[in-house]
Amino acid sequence: MKFVISREALLRPLQLVAGVVEKRQTLPVLSNVLLEVRGQQLSLTGTDLEVELVGRVTLDEVGVEGEVTVPGKKLMDICRSLQDGAQIEIALEDQRVTVRAGRSRFTLSSLPATEFPNVESVGEEKNFSMGQQVLRRALDRTSFAMAQQDVRYYLNGMLFEVSTDSLRTVATDGHRLATCCVEISGPDELNQIILPRKGVLELAKLLTDAELSVTLSLSGNHLRAQTEHFTFTSKLVDGKFPDYTRVIPKNGTNVMLADRQELRQVFARTAILSNEKYRGVRLVLAPDLLQVFANNPEQEEAEESVAVSYNGDSLEMGFNVAYLLDVMSVINNENVKMTLSDANSSALLEEPEGGDSLYVVMPMRL
Repeated sequence: MKFVISREALLRPLQLVAGVVEKRQTLPVLSNVLLEVRGQQLSLTGTDLEVELVGRVTLDEVGVEGEVTVPGKKLMDICRSLQDGAQIEIALEDQRVTVRAGRSRFTLSSLPATEFPNVESVGEEKNFSMGQQVLRRALDRTSFAMAQQDVRYYLNGMLFEVSTDSLRTVATDGHRLATCCVEISGPDELNQIILPRKGVLELAKLLTDAELSVTLSLSGNHLRAQTEHFTFTSKLVDGKFPDYTRVIPKNGTNVMLADRQELRQVFARTAILSNEKYRGVRLVLAPDLLQVFANNPEQEEAEESVAVSYNGDSLEMGFNVAYLLDVMSVINNENVKMTLSDANSSALLEEPEGGDSLYVVMPMRL
C-alpha cells in the first residue's frame, strides 16, 4: 500500500475519524485507524464498536492498493505538526507504516486490517434524505438536554421520531426537555429510535455543508448517515423513551414575553452568585416586571430587574439557571415566550411566533 496526499486533504477526515476512536481501549486495534487505498480513493475508518465513521478522499494520483491500520492519534498529531501545503507520502513496508513529508520521516507500528472490527450490516433499512443544515438544526436545538451518565440509559441519547412528513428530535435528562420538529419527506410509517449521546455529537460534527443533503437509513438496531465524503453508522439504544408529550405543559395562562438577549444577560449575571452545586435562582414575576434573585452559602446575593411584557398574576418560582441559559443560547429569535400555570408548574419556553422548537424546564424548591 502506498499513496501521496496533501496535508489538508488528509487532516479533515482524519480529525473526524480520530474523534470516534476511543482514547482508552481494551482492544489495541480500536485505537487505530484503518487506511484503505482502492484506485484513486482513500478510505479512513475509525470505530469504538458502538459508532463507526468512514471518511473518503479522492487522491490526485492512483495509489498502490492495500489496507492497514495505524495509531489514529499519532498519525493525526504528525499531520498537524507538518507545514501547511506539505505533500505526505504514506507507505506500508514490512508491516510498518512510513510517513514522509519533505525532510521528515516517521515510522509507525501497524496492525493487520483483518483484525479491524466491522460494524455488522444494518439489515432491512428505511431510507430518506434531508438537507444537512436541517438535520444539524434539529440536533443543535435539542442535544444540550441529553443526560450524560444517567442510570436510565435511554435518557443518555436522543429520540428520533420519523414520520412521512417530519422528523422530531427529543432529549431530556429528567429535569428539562427539548424538542425540535423539522419538515422532511420520510418513510411511510412512524419510526422511533434512540441514538446514543456519542452518536448524536459525532453526527453533528459531520453536517458542515449547508448546501448538500444527507441520506439516513434506519433499521432495528442501527442508524446510518451517508454523504459524498462520509458514511457514519451508530448502534441504537435498546430501550423505550418516556412519553415526552405528557411532560409538555398545556393550557398555561400566565404568558411572559421578554427580549432574549437581555434576559440571557440577566440570568448570566445572577448565576455568578448562585449556589455552585444547585445553580438555583428565584424568579419573581409581576405585571411588566421580572426580578431575578440568587444567593449562595457564603451569604452573597445578586438581584436584577428586567422589563417584560406580562399582565397575569404575581408569581414566584425557582429554576436551575444553567437550564434557562441553555435555552436562551439555542433560540435565535429576538424575543422569548415563557408560559407558566402556577408557581409549582414547569415553564414552557419557545419562540413567540410558534417556531419549530419547545423547551420545558422543571421548577426547583429554593
